[in-house]
Amino acid sequence: MNADEQPISDQAVEASPDSSDFAPATPEQHYQTLQQEIADLSATKAQLQQQIDQLQSTMGRLVQESLSELQQRKQNLQIAVEQLERRQERVQAEMKKSFAGVSQDLAIRVQGFKDYLVNSLQDLVIATEQLDLVPKPAVPLAGTTPSEKVLASEPKPAPANPQFAEQSFQEQTRQIRKLIDQYRNTPNYYGQPWQLRRTFEPIHAERVSTWFFNLGGRGALRSLNSRLQNILIASAVTSILRYLYGDRLRALILANSPERLGDWRRGLQDCLGITRNDVGPDRGIGLFESPDSLVLKADRLVKEDKIPLILIDDSEEQVNLSMLQFPLWLAFAPEPQLRQSRSTSFDFFE
Repeated sequence: MNADEQPISDQAVEASPDSSDFAPATPEQHYQTLQQEIADLSATKAQLQQQIDQLQSTMGRLVQESLSELQQRKQNLQIAVEQLERRQERVQAEMKKSFAGVSQDLAIRVQGFKDYLVNSLQDLVIATEQLDLVPKPAVPLAGTTPSEKVLASEPKPAPANPQFAEQSFQEQTRQIRKLIDQYRNTPNYYGQPWQLRRTFEPIHAERVSTWFFNLGGRGALRSLNSRLQNILIASAVTSILRYLYGDRLRALILANSPERLGDWRRGLQDCLGITRNDVGPDRGIGLFESPDSLVLKADRLVKEDKIPLILIDDSEEQVNLSMLQFPLWLAFAPEPQLRQSRSTSFDFFE
C-alpha cells in the first residue's frame, strides 16, 4: 500500500453524501405504492359509481315524469275523442231529425194518399151495394145530418153564396164548430190533402170562429205576430170551406211581392198537405200581386160556378173595393202603429 493511499474508515463513509435517494426501491416500498394506487382507484371507482347511481336515478325520474306526462296526454286525448264521438252522435241525431223534418211532407202525402184510397174504396163498395136502377127523387141537403163517415169522405155541395151567421145555415154552423174543435183537440198530422195538419191553438180557433160567425165570412182579422200565424188561420178557413164546398172552392192570395207570395205558397202547402200541382191560375190556390188580376180571376170563377176565397196579406196598404163584392174574403189588418202611415186602413172592415 502506498503511502498516499489510506484505508477508508467508517467515519469517512458516514461523512459522504447520502446515497439512499439513488438506491433502487425495495419490494416493500413497491408494494406500498401499489396499495396506495389501488386505494386511490377504489376511491375514484366509488365516486364514479356514485355519479352513475345519481345519473340512473335522475334518468329514472325523468323517464317516470315523461311517462306520467304521456299518460296525462293520453287521458286528455281519450276525453277529447269521447267528446268528439258524443258530438258526432248529436250531429247525426240532428241530421236524422232534419231529414225527418224534410221528409215529413212525403210521409204525410203517402199516408194521405193511402187513406184516400181506403176511403174511396169503402165509399165505392157502399155505393155499389146501394145501387138502384130506379132513380129516386133528390133529398134536400138541409134535412140531412152528416155522420162521421161522411166527415171523412168527399164534402157535399153547399149553397153558392154562404152566409154563416144566418139561422138558415145551422147545419153548416154545427159542422164548422165541429171541425174547429177537431183541429183544436185532435189534430191529424197525416190527414188527407186540404185538411189542416198543424197544431191549432185557442187564439187561432178564436180568430177562425170570429171570421165565420161574427163577420159572416167577410171581414178583416187582426194580424198575429208573424205571417206564418196568419197563414195558419187562413189554412184552417180554407180547410173548412174545402170540406163544405169541395173542389168548387178556389183560394186567391193577394200580396204585394213575390217573396210574400212564396211564403204563402209554402205555408199553405205545409199546413194543408198539398203540392205545387195544387198551386196555379186554374188550380186550388192562385197567387196574385195585382188586385185587378185577382178580381178578374174571381169574376171568371163565379161564372164557372166556382167559389172564390180571397185572402189578403197584411202587407197590402190599400184594399180594392171590387174585391168586397165576393161572398168570401179575409183580410189581415196590420198593427195600429203600421196603419197610421198608410192612406187606407182596415177600420171599415172591423
